[in-house]
Amino acid sequence: MSKPQNLLVIMSDEHNNRVMRHAGDAIVHTPNLDALAAAGTRFTAAYTPSPICVPARGAFATGQPVHVSRCWDNAIAYDGTQGSWARALRDRGHRVASIGKLHYQGHAGQDYGLSEMILPMQITNGTGDVTMLIRDPADVRETAAKKLLAQAGPGESEYTLYDRRVCAAAQTWLHEVPRGEKPWVLFVSMVAPHFPLTAPPEHFYRYARQQLPVPKLWNAPLEERLPHPWLRAFGHRSDHYRHFKDGDLQRALAGYYGLVSFLDENIGKILRALEDSGQAADTRIVYTSDHGDNLGTRGLWGKCTMYEESAGIPMIIAGADVPAGHVSRTPVTLLDVAATCLLETGAADAAADLPGSSLVALAAAPDEDRAALSQLHTYVPGGSFMLRSLRHKYVHYIDGPPQLFDMEADPEELHDIAATPDAAPILAEMRARLFAMLDPVAVDAAAKADQRAWMARYGGEEEIRKRERAAYTPPPA
Repeated sequence: MSKPQNLLVIMSDEHNNRVMRHAGDAIVHTPNLDALAAAGTRFTAAYTPSPICVPARGAFATGQPVHVSRCWDNAIAYDGTQGSWARALRDRGHRVASIGKLHYQGHAGQDYGLSEMILPMQITNGTGDVTMLIRDPADVRETAAKKLLAQAGPGESEYTLYDRRVCAAAQTWLHEVPRGEKPWVLFVSMVAPHFPLTAPPEHFYRYARQQLPVPKLWNAPLEERLPHPWLRAFGHRSDHYRHFKDGDLQRALAGYYGLVSFLDENIGKILRALEDSGQAADTRIVYTSDHGDNLGTRGLWGKCTMYEESAGIPMIIAGADVPAGHVSRTPVTLLDVAATCLLETGAADAAADLPGSSLVALAAAPDEDRAALSQLHTYVPGGSFMLRSLRHKYVHYIDGPPQLFDMEADPEELHDIAATPDAAPILAEMRARLFAMLDPVAVDAAAKADQRAWMARYGGEEEIRKRERAAYTPPPA
């Protein structure tokens, strides 16, 4: 076990794991993230526990997968009743602070285990987007699609202004935190590059005046873009593709790229504050995101698929005992970040019942054939489950055939090999590994039962259908 140290966890929202210069994107400007990766280890097979905000953050808070936390969608959020890594640390005398987006329920009196919450963004009105409880593919969500395009461009949004406040508060906290006997954990959570795709002008125009690459399969026929019935149902309900006209794609991409550079700028300010505070040598740093963004690939925006663009996330750790300039292929998830918060700050005993492992230990070890799990229980009637091994990605659908990708031979996931004769033993092995973790049918049934119960709280499905489909959560005033 490494020497306990402070831990600074920086989380963004909806950051596609390939949109960083060190990850191979030749266009984006991310000098601070690139420097962090050069100083530490980045994991190239990192995944969200669920490719949508509230379930991902509930899993991170508890250190448990979605089927254990039971935060199934953007209306069923973490309420503090389950144990959390934050509470375990606080109970042991550590200072545990959050600054920025949490996406928990946010009701008065709920205790999430944090010593302090600064500028917390919780789910809207303590209820979140209750229309997500409806799992009907015919219930098209055109609000987000229209707003995504209407707001893409140069300027400031309520999100960029919020992130500026979060960044300033993080710098202040690092300079003023009292030195204690036990290591602290600071969780800084910003919303960029989540839409609205309004980027500060200096960042937007860095990209708007150049021809940005057309996303993968953007112009392909529907059957090629979305070759699986689950994907076609999701694509119909998320309703992005048909709204794009001439010039819209480039404008939206420039907005997203601009927000990534804006995020990078803020991360640089936070890391400089850590250095200037004199605590850098005693602090490890993790950078990650709650999930990715399809970013136009296959005609999709936002999240919710198990493709790399959506389920994959950035994951970098730097600091003492972490190999510098190293790339690990070991599959990891946000559950490993939760475990790291305990294992690397001197509270290893509290991590005994968590499935995650220390990112510090994983970074220093040879690539390991672990199984990274992600799951989704909204939008489409049947749930989906993704399992990533060292080489393969297996996607299990409740209401459809599985998908299987060889991530070494086909990192762009263009060729589903599930139906090929040679894939049979791999499918059997991956299916067995998934079923050793959970029973997909039982988990799907539990999710739907919980969602029906929550719908009843809000007047039933008919009343919920009358509500507006939310585009995104407004930040706190």
